Amino acid sequence: MKSPRALLLLGFFLITGPVSAHDFWIEPSTFRLAPGDRVAVRLRVGQSLLGDPVPRDPQRIERFAAIGGLGEARVPGVAGMDPAGWLSPFSPGLLWIVYDSGHDSVQLDSAKFDSYLGDEGLERIRKLRPANTGPVKEIFSRCAKSLLSVGSGPDTGYDKVLGLELELVAEKNPYALKPGEDLPLRLLYKGKPLDGALLVAIPKGAPGAKTSARSDRHGKAALRLDRPGLWLVKAVHMVPAPAGSGADWESLWASLTFELPAH
Repeated sequence: MKSPRALLLLGFFLITGPVSAHDFWIEPSTFRLAPGDRVAVRLRVGQSLLGDPVPRDPQRIERFAAIGGLGEARVPGVAGMDPAGWLSPFSPGLLWIVYDSGHDSVQLDSAKFDSYLGDEGLERIRKLRPANTGPVKEIFSRCAKSLLSVGSGPDTGYDKVLGLELELVAEKNPYALKPGEDLPLRLLYKGKPLDGALLVAIPKGAPGAKTSARSDRHGKAALRLDRPGLWLVKAVHMVPAPAGSGADWESLWASLTFELPAH
């Protein structure tokens, strides 16, 4: 008989096949907590904030950390398990959880690849690739962030740049917003503003209410958040794959999750 850990890992590898290029996000058990409370850090892959669990896999983790007033610390957890980690933050204020994955790969036929480019706002890639080229091999990595509010501490740090290769940076504190207000954001690629990328915000339980905007030459866009609750903001960037990678294209998937208060 397989152990529970082996079964979980088997499920993970099955998940990363057909949905490997789908959204990836951090979904903690709570976004607002008191100092000392325990929070489960769950990783999810799927679409429209409906996702399958991603058990902790040390071979895929480049960085999995919590960043707050006391600095940065690794998120502890058990390999093969969901939740992927646990935290008990004691320092009040805003707390970041960040997840940076290693590269993984996927191969798609030409028609599915073109459809995926349209879904993710990557039409410029269509113009760069020859038509009807046969199967396309892509390498991809995840650049995920989640913002939590711990107690009633200072609300600074919401705009902190955490050094992800593709990174969504909030320019207002989401926990200070009211439903119906705009969240201004910057999108950075290797630390520099990324122009023309599609940013999409999706509320949990209401995927039809998603909103989107393109980043300008400063990497900036504003998204109107019309309801309280869990939100996912996402962006995808694609470039030619590095020489020697054996792939045609490389994509980076950025995500940001938080909870908009009802006020």
